Amino acid sequence: MTHPPAAQAPAGPGAFVLGVDSGGSGLRVALGRVGLPGPLSTTVCAEPVRTGPGGIDAGHLLDQLLPAARELLERAAASDDAATGAVTTSTATTGEIAALAIGAAGMATLGERLRAELPGALADALGVRRVALAADAVTAYAGAVGQRPGAVVAGGTGMIALGTDLKEWHRADGWGHLLGDSGGGAWIGRAGLDAAMRAHDGRRGGSAALLDRLRAVFGPAEELPGLLYPRSDRPAVLASFAPEVAACAGADPVAAGILRQAAGHIAEAAAAVCPPPAGTAGPGGEGSEGDGGDPSDESGEGGEVALTGGLFRMGEPLVAPLREELARLLPGARVTAATGDPLTGALRIARALAAGDLRLPRHPTMLFVPSEHGPGEHGGTAVRGEPRTG
Repeated sequence: MTHPPAAQAPAGPGAFVLGVDSGGSGLRVALGRVGLPGPLSTTVCAEPVRTGPGGIDAGHLLDQLLPAARELLERAAASDDAATGAVTTSTATTGEIAALAIGAAGMATLGERLRAELPGALADALGVRRVALAADAVTAYAGAVGQRPGAVVAGGTGMIALGTDLKEWHRADGWGHLLGDSGGGAWIGRAGLDAAMRAHDGRRGGSAALLDRLRAVFGPAEELPGLLYPRSDRPAVLASFAPEVAACAGADPVAAGILRQAAGHIAEAAAAVCPPPAGTAGPGGEGSEGDGGDPSDESGEGGEVALTGGLFRMGEPLVAPLREELARLLPGARVTAATGDPLTGALRIARALAAGDLRLPRHPTMLFVPSEHGPGEHGGTAVRGEPRTG
């Protein structure tokens, strides 16, 4: 029988931590210290990590992450030298990294190679023994809410809601533009284009205003199918029309109705995952320093729903009806803007892991901490909303 390694003592406040956010636009890496909020410095690798038949390519991620980590450590060493007036002949040693957290798009379904290969490779290359591998929805949650119970709605091209009572994760939607993502950017854009095409045909439910915007953005309406259907990035193309719907909503009742429907879908997803307000902030009570917590939130009168992602930059045309729907479905809930993005969330998870204070629920695919399990042991809590087979 293989036993997990012995628990490590919490790292000191001056130890380094690394947060990583891997998504469709590339890899972002942040270096911080355990005892300081926020990053010391960040860097970006513009090439997205490859995904193949075996899932997310662990080797390609490492090829980008390791040079970026060493660059950030060198910057930190140079900054320390400048502050102290010292002159050193070597950069910061890799062993100074106390913990590292990676949030990756597709981690839950395509992250098996990352979970199998990264912990050992990171220990060998950077000397880091505390590693957390998270789905991007989890790092979005940590960035938006911290380590408090609540819910986050991450809206962009797609839409996913994730909540936790600090015992288990609850997920709603995020199933892609063909099966869900209801209320997300692609959903809104498609509904707007549908209304435009109805106006073009003379069918009920059409919008002349949206037809005008379709022609301005894409050209003749009858040519839209040929432009759209061959594209491999159809969700992004559909989502590109969502701001046009928002721009028309003030004067066009059809566009306003689309955003009201979107708000209803988003609020339903949030209500499905938001934990009940029983008690307050779970184990340990209030949020800890630097984790995005709000120690004054002890009322227990309602949950917290944080909104994060580019979808909500559309502003009041979407957010105003969303607040109304959330007030109806989640009376007493506090609707907040995210306190940080997924990179902030990854850094917060790394900082909590280094300090021995990671309170977010472990899960074999959503938030995997390999040092807490022996080889092949993926224990953890359940995620309500995961697809089931059999």
